[in-house]
Amino acid sequence: MILHTSIFGNGEAIVFLHTGLQTGLTDFEYQREYFKQYNKVILPDLRGHGQSKTEKLDNFFEDSVLDLVDTLNSLDVPTAHIVGCSLGGMIGLMFAKRFPERVKSLTISGVIPEKPEDWEVIQGKEAEKLAGLLQNEELGKYFDSVHYSNWREMLQLTLESDWYPFHETKDVTAIKVPVLFLVGEGKKHEVIGAITYPKANENIHVSVIPFASHLVHAEQPQLYTNILEVFLKKYNNNIID
Repeated sequence: MILHTSIFGNGEAIVFLHTGLQTGLTDFEYQREYFKQYNKVILPDLRGHGQSKTEKLDNFFEDSVLDLVDTLNSLDVPTAHIVGCSLGGMIGLMFAKRFPERVKSLTISGVIPEKPEDWEVIQGKEAEKLAGLLQNEELGKYFDSVHYSNWREMLQLTLESDWYPFHETKDVTAIKVPVLFLVGEGKKHEVIGAITYPKANENIHVSVIPFASHLVHAEQPQLYTNILEVFLKKYNNNIID
């Protein structure tokens, strides 16, 4: 599936993969405006989000990885820096594992590296948030306006106990591309990766961002962007030997 994609600027390609319920144009806005001055900024709507309409969500992550391949092929982009948060971060991580030859570097945030012991409690709290979201008429109208697919069905999928691909986020040993793991200090289950990821793979760099939580790129946009820029300038090669 070729994803609906917006493109800004010219130069070395950076692909930003948005969070859940967002779109290519509604997320990473600060980063888009900054990097489009120097790079080709590629902003796809992930499967079931924005204008990338689909009813097939049962194999979401694997299909999303293949969507990204199809989309980059259609744009004649052989390699790119991949940047993703949360949902987009997980897809970016899986993409780098399966197609390392297409990845110049990988930057992820909003990712839980291993299944928390209180995962059921976390899921319960998310269910409460979802119930409130679905009852919010104003938010419902907004999401109806930006998503061509059934965003409510996508939300329901995240309430299944096994929806999170912990087997993917935990195993980073085989990744051969340079990785930047950015994490907000306020998310304890994500901060764990600042310790475990570099131990598992020397290609992984870590930055813990103060006064930020899950959406570090939006909560501390300038700091996030500055760190990302330093990382991208250092790594322009494809795969580390």
